[in-house]
Amino acid sequence: MIKIEIKEGENIERALKRYKRKHRNVQIMQNLRESRYFTKPSVKRRREIQKAQYIQNLRDQEDI
Repeated sequence: MIKIEIKEGENIERALKRYKRKHRNVQIMQNLRESRYFTKPSVKRRREIQKAQYIQNLRDQEDI
């Protein structure tokens, strides 16, 4: 369960923004979708490697 403590004098919009950021980081919905079907560990590893390669490629293009 995600808890957001509102600081004294804090705007509600700011608190909602923090909540949404935490919710995204926890990836609750993504975990639920992933657990619907079984995926082999080798397939998970392959996806992680492909994602890392994609991100590295984007970072390399930024440097150019």
